[in-house]
Amino acid sequence: MLDLIYDQLLISITERIDNDDKNRYFIALSGPPASGKSTISEKLANDLRANEYNSSILQMDGFHYDDLILKEKKLLFKKGAPETFDVMGLINFVSRLQKEDEVIIPIFDRSLELSRSSAVIISKNTKVIIVEGNYILLNSYPWCELHKFFNTTVMINCEKKILEKRLIERWENFNLPKEEIDEKVYKNDLPNGVNVLKNSIKADYILEN
Repeated sequence: MLDLIYDQLLISITERIDNDDKNRYFIALSGPPASGKSTISEKLANDLRANEYNSSILQMDGFHYDDLILKEKKLLFKKGAPETFDVMGLINFVSRLQKEDEVIIPIFDRSLELSRSSAVIISKNTKVIIVEGNYILLNSYPWCELHKFFNTTVMINCEKKILEKRLIERWENFNLPKEEIDEKVYKNDLPNGVNVLKNSIKADYILEN
């Protein structure tokens, strides 16, 4: 089912881009943790490039607070929740991408569990920017300040049971004990996912994954 909806999404987005005369076109791609945002954003970027729309991805996760800051703020146990991100930094980068030819952006390195600054170059000839992240469509301040930049919005929907399974498997890959995995999944990750689905603005497109 996803492939059929995705194909329709791709066609619709390319039509929108063709009818847009701005220098850059911004796509918001949101969804709960473990809903498949990274995979789908990479696929979308690759498919757009194959159709000669040069595309890059700006990940919300690149704006994670460092663990030292989270410890100082007593938020380490909530890492991944909306309040553990530098939202204003993300807004600043999106604004820069709207105005500047070349911008060097941060990324989140999952193998290190931290952000790496100045890691990827978005060049002058990049037409489409896919802004990807859990909370970029949240209908609350300061996240809502992002919405004015987006030309198209996409939400990835996913059943709670599927999210639960994927989140458990994600943490199992870090060889964490079951008690710690349960703490992360049921007290942080899943509630964050419900927050995304319940409190985000209505997207232009919804993908079931």
